[in-house]
Amino acid sequence: MAEGSDTTLTAEQTAEPAPNGLVSGIKSFAAGHGGAKAVIEYVGKRGARIVLVGADGAWGDQFADDTVTAREACAQAGVTVENAWERELMDQMRPSNDLWRSMARRTMAR
Repeated sequence: MAEGSDTTLTAEQTAEPAPNGLVSGIKSFAAGHGGAKAVIEYVGKRGARIVLVGADGAWGDQFADDTVTAREACAQAGVTVENAWERELMDQMRPSNDLWRSMARRTMAR
């Protein structure tokens, strides 16, 4: 592109601080489960889903307005963000008995 072009993209984005409630929710999950890793999923107009996987295998999620806010919240909470669902991370997840029951009800209802 020509020097000084107004269509030049830059990789710099100034991230605003993430909402305190989101950061505290992520910190609380990580503290309660011996640490955590996160995977951020874009979910369209709804924003971004932060799936947290605890060191003990428990998992949960939080929602942010967008992926930039989600990454910033994880950074402020000290949680590592994985770029994709790696096999090791998926193997670490341990669904609760309640989740298994709810999935079974959905299958049986079809």
